[in-house]
Amino acid sequence: MATERRRRRPRESVAAKPSGPAQPSWRLHERGFEPTPAVSDDELEAIHEASLAVLRDTGMDFLHPTARQMWADAGAGVDGDRVRLDPEMVTELVASAPSEFVLHAPDPARHLPMGGRSMAFAAVASPPNVADRAGGRRTGNHQDFRRLVMLSEVLNAVAMHGGYPVEPVDVHSSVRHLVTTRDLLTLSRKAIHCYSLGAQRNQDCLEMVRIVRGVSHEQLESEPSIFTVINCNSPLRLDTPMLEGILQYSARNQVVVVTPFTLAGAMAPVTVAGAVVQQNAEALAGMAFCQLVRKGAPVIYGGFTSNVDMQSGAPAFGTPEYMKAVLLGGQLARRYGIPYRSSNACAANAVDAQAAYESVFSLWATVMGGAHMVMHGAGWMEGGLQACFEKMVIDADMLGMVGAFLEPLATDADSLAVEAIAEVGPGGHFFGTAHTLARYRDAFFKPMVSDWRNYESWAEAGSPTALDHAERLVGELLAAYEPPALADDVRAELDDFTDRRIAEGGVDTDF
Repeated sequence: MATERRRRRPRESVAAKPSGPAQPSWRLHERGFEPTPAVSDDELEAIHEASLAVLRDTGMDFLHPTARQMWADAGAGVDGDRVRLDPEMVTELVASAPSEFVLHAPDPARHLPMGGRSMAFAAVASPPNVADRAGGRRTGNHQDFRRLVMLSEVLNAVAMHGGYPVEPVDVHSSVRHLVTTRDLLTLSRKAIHCYSLGAQRNQDCLEMVRIVRGVSHEQLESEPSIFTVINCNSPLRLDTPMLEGILQYSARNQVVVVTPFTLAGAMAPVTVAGAVVQQNAEALAGMAFCQLVRKGAPVIYGGFTSNVDMQSGAPAFGTPEYMKAVLLGGQLARRYGIPYRSSNACAANAVDAQAAYESVFSLWATVMGGAHMVMHGAGWMEGGLQACFEKMVIDADMLGMVGAFLEPLATDADSLAVEAIAEVGPGGHFFGTAHTLARYRDAFFKPMVSDWRNYESWAEAGSPTALDHAERLVGELLAAYEPPALADDVRAELDDFTDRRIAEGGVDTDF
């Protein structure tokens, strides 16, 4: 009866608060043009065939005994931890994955289509450190975690949560997933992620999402409502916690994003093509296993191939090599008819020109490469070691620009403006025409951070930089935050479950 009562009282969709900095309204993005291929069809087929040869001849380690047994039962060659996969078996399994599905959020107004022409941006996830201009760089903590979740909620350009915006190390790891998932579900109404670090964490997070969505277990299985990222231990290995995530979530028809972590020259061949062959082999093996667990379970092809600085070994992002790998990964995902995940990443240590141009390169690759889910869309710094408040605001501005770029170009008679051109004629101007005034406020995208004053007025105001504006906007946006509405009975059930699991000790951290 409690479930039925909640179903009649769905979580209310709260309109954006009018106060605070002006920003584009919440919207779903669609790509109105075809993605850019990186190679010819013949070259793509050569990469595909090479990936299948790797899985057939070299194979991949599956460290979970249940996974190995399932592969053996399906007819794969199993030798110790090593599993060798027949190309026909792999292609047949991957072909059963859906090309499009909906990721259901706690608020129905924030559901996200995945696949087709859609594109959605997630907040930064998983850094161990957090930074802002006032407090500097510091270890991740629960207070900053909550502030970053609230900032992500207020920023309309951020469509979803990709995980913990920063790791709150002051919350014990045995109960961290319970504390943080409750925060995500009560501070925000956007779709969330669960880390696959053991079966119980997956089960707990799924139950918490079910409670807040107010649906039955059966409805939850028909409506994917949470996602997890499965990172391969490149090269060619899937460990026990990652495989447990597939076993739990694919079995329940939840979203699994299979993402090899392939850095050319370190965990993958130094050439972009070779690194992507390995990425593709690992992604195919992971996605095939998802379908072995449950045919038709939603999966996303994840690409995270970049290069390293060969002098220091440090990861590099936003590089030409990264862009090529992103385009190539998208082309492969389209070949398999599976939604594609990429990332907005940079390796800069400070919010400076390097941070901006590396993020622009990364974002441009995700747009042209056909990514449907863009992880770390706002706030990522230092190669993933830092979540930054000011960078989140600056990135949100860039995401707003991307959204404006993705909007269809109007070519109706009024937009072609032949009459306005005739009205002005040679040598005039368009500032005061009815055609201009009718569109005055919406004619162009206006970023929050940019300062377009002339030099004199800018200097008179104290010469504020983009970082100055971003620091101010963080405060204004957080001041404009309002918690989403949540029915009292739903909140009570969520608290009862979470508090009980915390009292039980959460999960065993010795795995």
